[in-house]
Formats: sequence, structure tokens, C-alpha cells
Amino acid sequence: MENTVIVKKLTNTMRERVSAMPGDGSDEAVFAAIEDCVLRCDETALLPAREKADLIDIVFYRIRKDLGILQPFAEDRAVSEIMVNGKDRVFIEKNGRVLETGLRFENTEELEEIIRRIAAGVHREINEMNPILDARLGDGSRVNAVYKNVALNGPILTIRKFPENRITMDDLLSFKTITAEAAEFLRTLVECAYNIFISGGTSSGKTTFLNVLSNYIPADERIIVIEDSAELQIAAIHNIVRLECRNANVQGKGEVNMRQLIKSSLRMRPNRIIVGEVRGEEVLDMIQAMNTGHDGSLSTGHGNSTRGMICRLEAMYLQAADFPVEAIRRQISEAIEILIHLGKSADGRRRVLEICEVTGMAGGEIELNPLFRYEAGQGLRATGAALRNDTKRKLRGGAL
Repeated sequence: MENTVIVKKLTNTMRERVSAMPGDGSDEAVFAAIEDCVLRCDETALLPAREKADLIDIVFYRIRKDLGILQPFAEDRAVSEIMVNGKDRVFIEKNGRVLETGLRFENTEELEEIIRRIAAGVHREINEMNPILDARLGDGSRVNAVYKNVALNGPILTIRKFPENRITMDDLLSFKTITAEAAEFLRTLVECAYNIFISGGTSSGKTTFLNVLSNYIPADERIIVIEDSAELQIAAIHNIVRLECRNANVQGKGEVNMRQLIKSSLRMRPNRIIVGEVRGEEVLDMIQAMNTGHDGSLSTGHGNSTRGMICRLEAMYLQAADFPVEAIRRQISEAIEILIHLGKSADGRRRVLEICEVTGMAGGEIELNPLFRYEAGQGLRATGAALRNDTKRKLRGGAL
């Protein structure tokens, strides 16, 4: 008998036993009952001890844990992301590499039940009328789920785990994400209140890098942090306001979007505004904030390169306002002073690929001054170009 059949049989048997326990029993009592059942089961008698132990864990997770068979990955610190593509395909990202686990759900209903439990845990609902869930768990992990009436290969569940320990610049140096020279350069830029924008693809480490840079913000400043889903861990700043977007309820009311929060933040007397990620029309308000005296503001966005990020910012700006392209470019070039681009190398490591200064307009285009660039086999190296706009550095006494 295959293990999947044994698991199904044992799970059904134990569900009946657990339901008969007083108060459904404690986790310890349920685990002991499952252990006894597996060890006494005729079908498992010839299985190696390791497989029996795995069966005990799997049945316990199915019965007692909200994430079911995904629970071990949630508890594994080396796993940063869990990706479920229907009931038969479970992938994880572990130590920077995406791996297929070989795990399968018993049926689609089991996966749907896990998704519904997650939604209920964050006071949300997912069903055929509301087929998409985008939420944050209590530990900060981000969850996205898509119901089967939208996803053709069955329910889709993606969980991006929240790191338990805050990553520091020393960690990034040890990971070879950045060099000591570039790290010291960025420290000075943050301390001297340059407006910095971080670009990169999905899972390139943008939020982590933004979080690290925020550690360099002077502790006596007032910071407003605006995020779609709260992820940043800023501990050194005492005068901090944290704002998070809110989705509409099932009646379609109560939505609070990024644009509203950015506009509201301008009335809170911030020294700097940190926008977790811009995806659309809110880029207009972020650019306006950077252009109205909130020096040292930080944000992130999806882009394939520094130049590609500029083009995306222009496109997002056009969604919000029908301005001439040249006027939009001028606004962007006056707001953003430093662009940092992140990406993954062939070995799966996240790296800083480019650091550019935005120097203004030339020939109707935004002009970039590359300061650091990643070269295969050589790593991140200074280009030899000097920072052209050093006014803030001189005013604040920074050393470059």
C-alpha cells in the first residue's frame, strides 16, 4: 500500500478519534494517539522507522495545524517562500533556490480548507465571489491565494515568510549582496538625506534592503512608514508612525489605499516618508512628497534595471495624471536622487547590481550617472564617477 493511501486512511481514522476526545484533546494527547495508531497499524509494520516518524508528523499536521502538510516548511527557518500550484505541486524557496517538494494534497478540498483557515485567521473571506486573498499573517508573512474558479490548475497559495531576525548590513556583506565600499557610501547618502529609490524584480530583496538602509536614519527624526502590507522592521527610530493599506470589506466599503495614506502623511510633520513599494498611481503622491521638502525619503518598485525603473515610474505617473512626458520626467529627476538596482545572480544570491545618481535632464531624457556596477567575475565595483550633486553631503558634513 502506497504511503499516500496510508496517510489518507490514518487521517480519517484519527479525525474520528480526535472528535471523540474530551474538548478535542490537547496537541500532546492527539500526537500520542497518532503515534500509537501508526505503530499499531498493520500497513505500516514493515516501514522503516524514519518513514513511520514522517507519517506521524504528516497526520498530526493535517489534523491540528492551520497550514496542514505545509507546516514543516513554515517552521523551517531556511525556507523563505512556499508556493502551492494546485493540489499536486508544492514548491519552496530554500537558501535562495526553488525546489519542488514532492508533497501532494489529498484533494482540492484539503487545500481550499487551508486557504479558508488562513483567511479566517486574518478576518477575511475567500470564495467564488471573492476569489483573491492578499493578506499579512500575525508573524508578518505575506499570503496570496487565488481560488479555483480563477486559477485553472486549482487553488493557488503563496506564502512569503517574514524573517525572524532583522537582517543588518553586516549580514548583507557576509552574503556578498554588497561590498563594504558601497555600503559605506550608501550609509553617508542616507544620513545626509538623499532621496533613494530601490528597484528590482520579484523576490530580489528590495524590502530587506530598504529595511537595512533605514537603520542609518538619524534617531532624532520623525518617520512616516506607509506599506501595502506591513513588513519593515524599523527599531532605532522612536518618533515613528506606521500606516498600512486596508482592503475593502465584502460589501466593497472601507478601502484605504496608498494614495490616501501618503496624502495624509504629509499633514503629520514627517522628516522623511518611507513608502514600502509603489505599484501604480500613488507614485505621483510619492514624487510630490519628495519634491516638497521631505528629504531622505525612501521607496521601492519593480523594475528590470535602473533605466527600466525610470520608464516604469513614468508609466505609473501617467496613470495618475495626464501630464506631458517631459514634465513628468522633470518631476521624477528632481525628486529621486539615487537609484539602487537589485537582482539575483546565477547562483541564486541576491546582489546589488547597480547604484546610479539621477543628475537631471539631458535631451529630454532623465540622465543617470552610474556610481557602482556589478560585473560578472569581479563583483560590485565603483565606476570611478564622482557624485555630482554633493550639496546635501556638504550641508550635513558627510564624507564620501
